[in-house]
Amino acid sequence: MAAPDLGTAPAVWSESLFRPVRDGNAFEATVERLAQAIKLGVVPNGDRLAPERELAEALQVSRMTLREAIKALAEAGFVAVRRGRGGGTFVTFRPAGGVAAVGMRPDARSAHRLARVLDFRRVVEPGAAALAAERTLSRADRGYLLGCLGECEAAVLDGSHRIADSRLHLAIAGVTGCSPLVTAVADVQSQLGELLGEIPVLARNIEHSHAQHRAIVDAILGGDPAGARRVMEQHCEATSALLRGLLP
Repeated sequence: MAAPDLGTAPAVWSESLFRPVRDGNAFEATVERLAQAIKLGVVPNGDRLAPERELAEALQVSRMTLREAIKALAEAGFVAVRRGRGGGTFVTFRPAGGVAAVGMRPDARSAHRLARVLDFRRVVEPGAAALAAERTLSRADRGYLLGCLGECEAAVLDGSHRIADSRLHLAIAGVTGCSPLVTAVADVQSQLGELLGEIPVLARNIEHSHAQHRAIVDAILGGDPAGARRVMEQHCEATSALLRGLLP
């Protein structure tokens, strides 16, 4: 499927940034692709995004997923949706410090920190989930994991949800019985929390997160290390996609 017509945007950028979403994190990956195009100036401030049909076809996602991604970007201040004649989705993003410019890069220290945290998490947390699934868990450990999962799913979408989310990830590391691993997960969750605090809480992402959390816990309780690792990797990548897309 051809990439959407972006007017003066170079075709190579269009083909790269609007390539089909191939993984299971369709919502998060769509947010990341659109936000990246906006931050790079491919779609400048004030310009209108391509029609929904074209974007959905180019990204190979459903119209509903695309609309929810656009809603998330609107909440984050990247776009504004206007109705009626002459309406559409218009870019409102302006980088801190001035007018948008093609090729602008975030502060190198911030970019390095983000990459460092996400890389660290991508190595540590899937391994923790796999190791937890290899353990013979006591009845108390199993109950604790399910209890933390339930608290996370029931938490209100504010600061309390982030705490409940971190507690579940720490519980997964905790049932391994490996103290250094718990310390590593606590460190990455602390840094991750600071980064997530800089972007909006997105209901669609939280729903997706809940489903992945449950799949991870099910794999752990079912003694499936490969499954636990695989879903945790997908879960980490979903969060990474949002942060790469929405952080300045």
